[in-house]
Amino acid sequence: MPNPLDHFTLDGRTVVVTGASSGIGRHLCHTYAAVGATVVAAARRAERLADLAAEIPGLVPVPTDVTDDDQLGALVDLAVAETGRLDVVVNNAGASDAPSRAEEQDPASFRRVMELNLNACFVLSSLAAARMIEQGDGGAIVNIASVHGIVGSSPNNQAAYVASKTGLVGLTRELALQWARHDIRVNAVAPGYFRTELTEVMLDDDGGEAWIRRNTPMRRPGELAELDGAMLLVSSDAGRYLTGQCLAVDGGWTAR
Repeated sequence: MPNPLDHFTLDGRTVVVTGASSGIGRHLCHTYAAVGATVVAAARRAERLADLAAEIPGLVPVPTDVTDDDQLGALVDLAVAETGRLDVVVNNAGASDAPSRAEEQDPASFRRVMELNLNACFVLSSLAAARMIEQGDGGAIVNIASVHGIVGSSPNNQAAYVASKTGLVGLTRELALQWARHDIRVNAVAPGYFRTELTEVMLDDDGGEAWIRRNTPMRRPGELAELDGAMLLVSSDAGRYLTGQCLAVDGGWTAR
């Protein structure tokens, strides 16, 4: 009998990760490389991508603004040109609105967050799926959602972030249905509170950290390595019958 752990490997496959210059994206580049994938890392900060490429042999750094459709097209083209194929896309790039009450929020800031967290994910997913359909052997698209795509965030008021991540969970389901016939799986992973650039202000504040610990049943923020199991499941053959799902990795936050 084959070793079941072999299903989690990504030998010979190409994985594109957006938002790769820090936080979850940077960590996932290391994770995917460790299980055999060629990683194409996309982010706006070219110098950080260069540092990442120095850490991970074979990583392909691609400075990219994911809100620019042309740059997303170039990202897909370059990934295929470099490796000959495209197997996994991780829509990780994202941002949050500064906490404010909705009646006081600048509509322009709401639109900016929606453009990055939702619209860009649709565009890249569509471009990637077209290439995967052309290849003819399936693929996986993974959207990094949030627990606040499942439940609201107030009193940590972030209307745009909640709306965009909730929309991303819905988009995940719809794209999964449309592309299932092509063996393209579309799933979301919804992290709870992990230390990233988006959360460090809260985690570095005694009151903010206490609020997270108090509201997380496991009584602590997550560690980035604790995302690996879910991410490899939805990216590899281990999850090849899993599509249209949103996996919350949240210490029990959404179980309340």
